[in-house]
Amino acid sequence: MKYFNPVHNSMRGLCLISRDSLAKEPSEKARGLIFGRKRISARNNAGRITVRYRGGAHKKKMRTVDFKRYNALSHNEDIVVSKVISLEYDPNRSAFLALLESKSSKNESADIFYNYIIASTNMKIGDEIICSKVGGDMNMNEGNAFPLSQIRIGLKVYNIELKHGSGAVVARSAGSYAEVVGRDSGFVLLKLRSGEVRLIHEDCFATIGIASNVDHKNESLAKAGRKRWMGIRPHVRGVAMNPIDHPHGGGEGKTSGGRHPVTPWGKPTKGKKTRRKKWSDKLIKSF
Repeated sequence: MKYFNPVHNSMRGLCLISRDSLAKEPSEKARGLIFGRKRISARNNAGRITVRYRGGAHKKKMRTVDFKRYNALSHNEDIVVSKVISLEYDPNRSAFLALLESKSSKNESADIFYNYIIASTNMKIGDEIICSKVGGDMNMNEGNAFPLSQIRIGLKVYNIELKHGSGAVVARSAGSYAEVVGRDSGFVLLKLRSGEVRLIHEDCFATIGIASNVDHKNESLAKAGRKRWMGIRPHVRGVAMNPIDHPHGGGEGKTSGGRHPVTPWGKPTKGKKTRRKKWSDKLIKSF
């Protein structure tokens, strides 16, 4: 963490993430992985706002992150050994990225290829990490990617697939992880940070370790302007609106709404369960 003296009021209480260990600029070898993208400010293809209070963010470039680590195995590779050549900041996500340099172990004349992955907490430049369909007790190091069937019970994992081949969708943000707690007839039991214990098919890939930037939750922005740079605009309370704009609006003097909390469209919020029945509900064992 990086703390600042209150030289002026906008720096009072300011506490940011230290990025001294990260590269100052994206690596030249990642040129094909970085591209510009037009901002849409939370609007759909018809130009209508779909998420309120978004827009006006600083201009950012997108990074192509490899959430399907096993793609390298499609070239008849049993194991792919990669080297971390750079650790970088990504303005579009809370976790840091690692740039990997990989080469085929069977074909020496094959080209070297590069890809971004979400870095783990203790990953360093020069580390060698493995992606393989076959694990082993000697290979259970941070950053290595294996099917869940090959990962020891008790280890923490991130970048987890829910469906084999779809890419990682669970535990991708800063400091997130899940814990392998058991196995059951072709499935692996994972305990998520929410306390939910869920069954995930044993062929789904996961990365060993904890997602980087665990101090992200301790960051203090100190002023509203930093939120505006991120593209988050001021949020207006429903009770401060007119009756035509929100169910909580209007009334004589200041009111607290006069009803259970609802969205601007009248649907209950703040605690009411909205999840519909899905086929995957049977995979949730406890919560």
